[in-house]
Order: sequence, then C-alpha cells, then structure tokens
Amino acid sequence: MRIYGVTGWKNTGKTGLMERLVTEITGRGFTVSTLKHAHHATDVDHPGRDSYRHREAGAGEVIVASPNRWAVMHELRGAPEPTMAELLEKFSPVDLILIEGYKRESHPKVECHRTEAGRPLMAPENPTIRAVASDSDHSALSVPLFHLDDTAAIADFILHEVGL
Repeated sequence: MRIYGVTGWKNTGKTGLMERLVTEITGRGFTVSTLKHAHHATDVDHPGRDSYRHREAGAGEVIVASPNRWAVMHELRGAPEPTMAELLEKFSPVDLILIEGYKRESHPKVECHRTEAGRPLMAPENPTIRAVASDSDHSALSVPLFHLDDTAAIADFILHEVGL
C-alpha cells in the first residue's frame, strides 16, 4: 500500500494542502483515500441524530448507510487508540493513502510550515520528512522546498516518491 503524509504544527496549512492534493492527484486519474489524526475528541455525529442515539445507548459500532455513502463509527469505550497501522488495514485498496498528522510515525512526509505560526521547522530533526512546503524561504534545508501553494509540484514529488 502506498502511503504519504502531510504533517506540521497547528495552523500551518495541513488540511488545505491535503484537500488540494486529493483534488490534484484524483484529477490525474489516481484513487486516493485519507487518514486524519486528531489530538482532541472528535465527533462525526451530532446529538439528536439516530446514529448518535445508538452510540449513546452503548453500541460499539454504528454503520450509517445511504444511497450516496456509508460510514462506520467505532466507539473505543476506554480501549486504547488504534495504531496508524491498524487503521490503514481498514482501508479498501487505492493507489495512494494520504495521511494528515501522525508526525512521529515512520512513513514519509511533507512538512507544512507557515512563518506566522511561530513554530520551528521539524524537518532538520525528523528524518521521515522528505520535503517542506512553506510560505517562506528556507535555503539551508537538506530536503526539497516547495511553496505551500504549489500543489502540482508537491503532488509530482509525492507521486514520484511512491512510484506512481
């Protein structure tokens, strides 16, 4: 399975880059799925919805299905958070899975960096970061540097890296 990550500190443009990369890469005819890690409690369901009520009643998993999509919600109920590898096993086959977050995992990544976020680059200390996408110049980097908005070039780099 081909995987590639987009990582960075909060408010550095990760989600925007992920969205643009999915559009760019699927527009080239490849199939893409995504995995997003959140550090906070996240909920895809809302109070009052039938599926929310099922989960609140104690269901371990709830599948919601419609003519357009289906989704599985799995409640951990105190169990440990699944590893990235365990979650990747749940995906149907695609050409590429893009992963947002998981900065400490061993898969290759592009780091998003915005000067205004006020955080240092991770690339110099993290060998899994293969390129940086930034809004400013970082000429001393030992990895390729792309402008944060140069989605086509970043997509070219990722696709070359994974052999697509």
